[in-house]
Amino acid sequence: MKKFENFAATEQNSNWENMIKREVPLYQRNNDIRNDFQRDYTRIIHSNGYRRLKHKTQVFFSPENDHICTRIEHVTNVESISYTIADYLGLNVELTKAIAVAHDIGHSAFGHEGEKVLSQIAQKDIGCTFWHEQNGLNFVDNIELLEDTNQFMQNLNLTYAVRDGIISHCGEINENCIKPRNTFINLNMYSHPNEYAPYTWEACVVKISDKISYICRDIEDAITLGILDKNSDELNSLLKINEDNKLINNTVIINKLIHDLCENSTPEKGLQFSDDALNLMNKIKAFNYKKIYSSERLKPSTRYFSLVINEIYNLLKSTYDGFNTLNNIENLIKSYPKLCSNFIKFMYNYYDFGNREELCLKNKVLFSIDVPSDFYKCILYYIAGMTDNFAIEIYNEIIHF
Repeated sequence: MKKFENFAATEQNSNWENMIKREVPLYQRNNDIRNDFQRDYTRIIHSNGYRRLKHKTQVFFSPENDHICTRIEHVTNVESISYTIADYLGLNVELTKAIAVAHDIGHSAFGHEGEKVLSQIAQKDIGCTFWHEQNGLNFVDNIELLEDTNQFMQNLNLTYAVRDGIISHCGEINENCIKPRNTFINLNMYSHPNEYAPYTWEACVVKISDKISYICRDIEDAITLGILDKNSDELNSLLKINEDNKLINNTVIINKLIHDLCENSTPEKGLQFSDDALNLMNKIKAFNYKKIYSSERLKPSTRYFSLVINEIYNLLKSTYDGFNTLNNIENLIKSYPKLCSNFIKFMYNYYDFGNREELCLKNKVLFSIDVPSDFYKCILYYIAGMTDNFAIEIYNEIIHF
């Protein structure tokens, strides 16, 4: 117990100043009793980007059953698992909490399938890929805004350790030894997921908790929705049967994996599972890809996601004409009031026009209206922030008369 205490993200850590570094100093209150990571945590959960996670797909799109997992429940599960592990190992639980609640803030509408559509668009029009870990960093660095004590909108301006945990969290991994890197890098150097190890042990814990959280939760949801038969021989063989002749459930598997990780991990060896636990995780993951994520039941919705996102993107893209772009969008408000009025508001937050003092904006300016690629990025960021529900509302507005 507390085996990692001497390596935790605390003031005694030689990397502490790097961990708590922000792009600019954060405003202070005389009566604030929170530490740096606690301030990050509250800044994240008070953001609109975090709130929108409750209406974003985890695996199953637009479920009528309220008990099917959405993105907000997933990040809550990751927070719970990473807190348990970090607390047992003696790491900084405030840092793990902050990374966990923010780690998926860069997910677009429609989950990973929506992410693929946006990446295809980005490659075609901008020459880059779109992936949610990088977009998460972009979101907390540049897009998401909070009102300060003087009622000006500013960027979240999180600590380096939390920002690193967001872009480093890729859970689609099979290696059985995770250790933090030693180098303090510019996080914008990332070119693809899982390119670098996280900078802190706490971020490593979130990375592995992300994987623990969903492998059996997705099975439970698939059973509830009738995609899987809980009595099938294949599922019973995978999860075994306990002494009461009942299928081992999600909580049992999570507890087993958490205990196994805590028992087998050391600062010298890294965070790792026993061979039995790792094999179990990999078997469940392979089963999920075969029986859930590749299910024929999911394919119609995947085609629908592509249609919705492309129609929104192409309509907005068609309005670009340099300095006439705003006029073009305003001329479409009568036909598409929700889309155009909301997108204009979004543009004013990040473009180099408008009186920023009057608009109460102190965030970064990202775009110039005379640069076409800036406009395409702006559309992508706007769509990426949408919930499933809002994207569908906009699509329906486009196709209805």
